Amino acid sequence: MSFNKPVQKSRLWRFRVNERRNLLIVIDLVVAFVALGIALYYWAISEKYLGFTFLFLERRVPPWFFLFPFAWIILLVELYDVHRAGDWKATIKGITRTALIGFGIYLFLYFYYADPPRSLLPRRGVASFLIIVSLATLIWRLLYIKIFTAPRFMRRVLIVGGGNAGRSLLNVINNLWPPPFHIVGLVDDDPKKDSLEIEGHKVLGSSENLGKIILEQEVSDIIVAISGELGSGMFQGLVDAQENGIAITRMPKVYEEVLGRVPIRLLEADWILRSFVDEIYVSSFDEFGKRLLDILGGLIGVLILTLLTPFITLMILIDDGRPVFYSQTRLGRGGQNYTIIKFRTMRRDAEADGVPRWAKEDDQRATRSGRFLRKTHLDEWPQFLNVLRGEMSLVGPRAERPELVAYFEKHVPFYRARLLVKPGITGWAQVNFGYASTIEETMVKLEFDLYYIKNRNLVMDFVILLRTPSTILGLRGR
Repeated sequence: MSFNKPVQKSRLWRFRVNERRNLLIVIDLVVAFVALGIALYYWAISEKYLGFTFLFLERRVPPWFFLFPFAWIILLVELYDVHRAGDWKATIKGITRTALIGFGIYLFLYFYYADPPRSLLPRRGVASFLIIVSLATLIWRLLYIKIFTAPRFMRRVLIVGGGNAGRSLLNVINNLWPPPFHIVGLVDDDPKKDSLEIEGHKVLGSSENLGKIILEQEVSDIIVAISGELGSGMFQGLVDAQENGIAITRMPKVYEEVLGRVPIRLLEADWILRSFVDEIYVSSFDEFGKRLLDILGGLIGVLILTLLTPFITLMILIDDGRPVFYSQTRLGRGGQNYTIIKFRTMRRDAEADGVPRWAKEDDQRATRSGRFLRKTHLDEWPQFLNVLRGEMSLVGPRAERPELVAYFEKHVPFYRARLLVKPGITGWAQVNFGYASTIEETMVKLEFDLYYIKNRNLVMDFVILLRTPSTILGLRGR
């Protein structure tokens, strides 16, 4: 295979997933600073005796006011998922929620503080910023959706391989909206698949005419979805394509980038060794920083637990009587047993036969108070004690009972790999998926857990912690 003319380079506006996320953050920050400037100008001209002057900025504007754009970006964290960012309804919901949270925090501070004077908490400036930044962000995000969900502004991708891996990837992409890229078709050296339609996409040819297909379809990227060995013709074709400016990526890498998960159904046994032994390196700084974060978060959590316990105790006693707490054995890092304490949410006879069961949506075994505690995750608050003891972390895979782990190991590949790290109160799987009540859902949740274990660092932990409140406020517990 050879190219008859130079391949057209990828256009600047055809961004990859990570590039889109970075674009969203940068433009959101620019929009927020522009909104800050307009809010300051409006605030200044409304106070005619000073006007928009340096004296106004010095006398009337507190230093923390200039941090609002950064706070806005932090509160928008849920909208940096590129799939949510491409959904107009999710965008409206996310921006509205962010504005309301910001306004709620301001009201709390305004009415809580009597000293210093409330004049240091400017109502006109804060209200102006929240209104302007919300409208400006909505306009920018609408432009983003109009531009970056249009096929002509998306990367044009050719899939190599129409087997199990290729089908799985196409099935995933077909269920995403907006799609992360535009798929032009597939190539496969199996003559039986020539001109066949796989998951709605046509096989355009084989390695022999790969160059011609790339030129005709203006391909910018190739995804290699072949789990076995590459034939010599296909290998040479891919080398030629890369030399001519085409980005070549393996299917598992794309799966991780697009979904934030690893494709456990398509991985071979040595993947654990390659991914968790050869490729992973967690620095001592990250480990030390994670432990410090756990101690700080654990102390705050225990303090809040002390304040909440009397009210939750009264709720449980009135609803279903004693006991208020219950304990369970869970598996921690390295398969070590430890004991957790939770507020009781189930009837006393929920597992009368001693057989562990999955929690289900609107579980009938839950008490009335228990349903509220599970929806808000307040039942799990005593686990901050386990965090302080070092048995758990703030962020990690959800802790499971030894009996369920033994069961899952028989039905879910790589399940025990979750035990390579400490379990967490919250985690990548919890904020992206939630609870699992079937083997299929457990597989999906494990894909998120393994992605976290493979890519974990302090920045990722902070992002997960920032996304956790929206999970609680969204009442996504069971």
